[in-house]
Amino acid sequence: MKQYDYLIVGAGLFGAVFAHEARKAGKRCLVIEQRSHVGGNIYCDNVEGINVHKYGAHIFHTSNKEVWDYVNSLVPFNRFTNSPMACYKGELYNLPFNMNTFNRLWGVKTPAEAQAKIAEQRAEYSSIAEPANLEEQALTLCGKDIYERFIKGYTEKQWGRLATELPPFIIKRIPFRFTYDNNYFNDDFQGVPIGGYNKLIDALLAGVEVLLDTDYFADRDKWNGMADKMLFTGCIDQYFDYRFGRLSYRSLRFDTKQLAEENFQGAAVINYTEREVPYTRVIEHKHFESTPSPITVVTYEYPDDYEDGKVPYYPVNDARNSEIYAKYKELAAADESVLFGGRLAQYTYADMDDTVEAALALWSKIKE
Repeated sequence: MKQYDYLIVGAGLFGAVFAHEARKAGKRCLVIEQRSHVGGNIYCDNVEGINVHKYGAHIFHTSNKEVWDYVNSLVPFNRFTNSPMACYKGELYNLPFNMNTFNRLWGVKTPAEAQAKIAEQRAEYSSIAEPANLEEQALTLCGKDIYERFIKGYTEKQWGRLATELPPFIIKRIPFRFTYDNNYFNDDFQGVPIGGYNKLIDALLAGVEVLLDTDYFADRDKWNGMADKMLFTGCIDQYFDYRFGRLSYRSLRFDTKQLAEENFQGAAVINYTEREVPYTRVIEHKHFESTPSPITVVTYEYPDDYEDGKVPYYPVNDARNSEIYAKYKELAAADESVLFGGRLAQYTYADMDDTVEAALALWSKIKE
């Protein structure tokens, strides 16, 4: 008889939810994590009472009441409303694109005027029947002004390539709101855990054995022998020893500063959309929880090329990588001793609510 029912590789949100459900069902679980902390990319540092989102801004949002009730049963969430701003050449605009944006951009005051202006600008590119790249796709969807101010530079920074070199499917649609509403999300529920995301992860992993600073690949034979079954949440190509080649990612790097002032920018997130500004956004963490403090902490977020030793954030879902992942997915499906879950094991970008829902669904399937 093996020591554990489940070995869970990775203490991020997916692994933590799965471990929580398995433990509640009386299963013996061991979670191993190569980082020095649990929580994956939602981990927070605490700087003089301010919960600093170490790996970029995370706002939990969902229309799935079951998921919302689930996370709130573990830790109460506040009602943070995500209302980011966009800065282009020193001018500030509201996001998402709404009547406040259109008024600032064109001076229009009514939805009809805004719709007419967008239609006019889109008409200039009506001759493009089949967009060949992201730039052509965006121009046909929104016209020149919105594309050049808010999409072109930001997207080129994010992906490290010219918009004319990016596939059109990256932008499938551009949402416009013809109301004066700066709420970024359409979801019914949104917020941030009161006290930070560490409280959520700690609640999920309460009573579960966790080993930090532990690399599964340093002694995988040892770890494979520890449990009857394994949940793997790391990079799927690494698990299969890069048999079909490496999957591509984009990474991020962060420059976090503590400032001796109470309020630096007046918003949790401001995106910098021109190509000449090297960072994509500035995050002021105290605004996520309205934390009273005489100081503030801000993070400058820079897109980065991915290589070994860096954190893989965004999958590059082009034709090459999709083909490679399909081969790994087939191998994973054939391995009955291992479960694969989470954004890295499934080579996908997933919001937190999707991650929770998927982990719960996986456990429910196993339980049944």
